[in-house]
Amino acid sequence: MGKQQTVYNIRKIVEILPHRYPFLLVDKIIELDLEKDTIVGQKNVTINEAFFQGHFPEVPLMPGVLILEALAQVGGILVHTKGGGKDKIAVLLSVNSAKFRHPVQPGDVLLLKVRGTYLGQKGGKVHAEAFVGEKLAAEAEIGFALVHKNDIY
Repeated sequence: MGKQQTVYNIRKIVEILPHRYPFLLVDKIIELDLEKDTIVGQKNVTINEAFFQGHFPEVPLMPGVLILEALAQVGGILVHTKGGGKDKIAVLLSVNSAKFRHPVQPGDVLLLKVRGTYLGQKGGKVHAEAFVGEKLAAEAEIGFALVHKNDIY
């Protein structure tokens, strides 16, 4: 397998997302196509993650809600890049039809594939899928509102 190209490195991601450790769950963006409204992010899952200490420590599994959060963060980057401005952030509005299909364990690389179904100046909706290799680990429909930072902080 060849090295993945990096479209947004971690420095660019933290310019867009307000998340920080331990809640920043995207390591890099490897694809971004604003004409097709698609984005692909990557999350390297390691045993050093704090949640593995308490989430089935003898058989460590990444919590499903954190897989959804990783998908939402990649979706938020797409929504922000397409319709936001420097002073706006994409805030989670809804999660629908979430399904968990394959366990995610330490050592896995999550590919977070997101396709915009509606993207506008006030927010958007996306279809999001998380893969481990060729296996679909989770999927959901996720909605966002684009909100001015001053309206949150």
